[in-house]
Amino acid sequence: MVPSFSSSSLAYTTKFSLYGHLKAFSRIKNPKIYRTCPSFHPSRTQQLLLSHSFVDLRTLVKCFSKGPSSSGQENQELVQAEGQVYEFERLFSNLNQATLKREPGSLSSSIFLVAGTTVGAGILAIPAVTQEAGFLASAIICILCWIFMVVSGLLIAEVNVNTMCELGSGGVSLVSMAKRTLGNVGVQVACWSYIFIHYALLVAYVARSSDILTSFLGIPLWETATLFSLLFGGLCYFGSQRIIGAVNGGLVVGIIASFTALVVVASGDLHWDALLQANVEAAPRSIPIIALSFVYQNVVPVLCTNLEGDLSKVRTAIVLGTAIPLALFLVWDAVILGTITTPELGSNTLVDPLQQLRSTNGVVGPIVDLFSVLAIATSYIGFVLGLSDFLADLLKLPSGQNKPLPYLLTLVPPLILALLDPEIFFKALDFAGTYGVLVLFGVLPAAMSWSDRYSASPDSPKIPLLVPGGKLTLSLVMGGAGLVILTEILENFGHA
Repeated sequence: MVPSFSSSSLAYTTKFSLYGHLKAFSRIKNPKIYRTCPSFHPSRTQQLLLSHSFVDLRTLVKCFSKGPSSSGQENQELVQAEGQVYEFERLFSNLNQATLKREPGSLSSSIFLVAGTTVGAGILAIPAVTQEAGFLASAIICILCWIFMVVSGLLIAEVNVNTMCELGSGGVSLVSMAKRTLGNVGVQVACWSYIFIHYALLVAYVARSSDILTSFLGIPLWETATLFSLLFGGLCYFGSQRIIGAVNGGLVVGIIASFTALVVVASGDLHWDALLQANVEAAPRSIPIIALSFVYQNVVPVLCTNLEGDLSKVRTAIVLGTAIPLALFLVWDAVILGTITTPELGSNTLVDPLQQLRSTNGVVGPIVDLFSVLAIATSYIGFVLGLSDFLADLLKLPSGQNKPLPYLLTLVPPLILALLDPEIFFKALDFAGTYGVLVLFGVLPAAMSWSDRYSASPDSPKIPLLVPGGKLTLSLVMGGAGLVILTEILENFGHA
């Protein structure tokens, strides 16, 4: 029998402590946590288990805090289980290395992190790519893309938590997930797609923000680009989870405030009949940019670690964190398309709706610039956190240690490329939205989940599924992404 012990006696692990509210876990790092229990006298079998670095899933320990029970006995149990689905409140606990106290991730901060990462420069391009289709048709596409990207993020979270169970540690990035589920081929696809998309978008964020700040502050472009990178890159490196969450939350509040002001100012001339126009044939052409605008999946591994593998909180953070940008995108698109003079449907002559709005309303320009900088800053934080975590895992750096190398590799190349010639990346960004995003955050998550669910060993840990529907849902995700990619390829060949 395994004796119970207080959760405080388990606070000796370096970063992750498995204790108290845990109902099931697969492997335990640092088994000396059991030896710190004063009342723990392991049997011969338990001594054999504790002599290894990890405890196999087939021998699961349920740990509860000491306390009186109705039967007068301690709550304790050694569970032998195979092929079951395990439910747990959280997978591990984040500990402050200085105080050895638990620092649980905040759900509200996680929601803001997802929302802030999603609301980026992509929202500025949505009116331009949906102008030909009209608001009604593009709104349907926007909602469908949101559902697709929510499912994609939940699949990544599901595989991420399973991978943390198997590896016995947090901080698991897309590389480890792809290697575990798809082997070396999956690693290569994930690595190159992930790195390309992140660097391309970070270059765009630095270039656009520095351009706005230069016109506002009147200082050279290289100074504003460096200032922007140092300010928000330094926040990601030196800031704690709570500080980053608070800053990100403040930025999101600023986005909502500036967005509200923009809607109020620009909606004075809103033509409601213009919102009913729809060109269904042109609507699919906006899918790549809209899908790119909903990218947040790069912070899902960070999210799962911050929330200690709590599946309920992870699901809530993803759904609500992406629902906020969905509402912003729809209102933004409606205000812009309902205010400007919309060209005749099917026309090949399109103008930038924002430029057209600026020319007709001088008050809108500064509000648009403020909204743009805040939106870019929130996305920049999320992408820096995601890419630095990815590079740390790729370089096999110790989990839980904030090394400067991943951050330097994340911040410096985009800054240099943005200063050299950011315009060379415009076509690359279009390519990334069409192919990179739909491969990395469309095909790959469904393929990893398929392998994780149906090709894994029967002894592998099984957690509750975050996405229902089985093979049908996974097939629809992979098929939908593949269809859009194929359509874009054929269209590009047709124009060639």
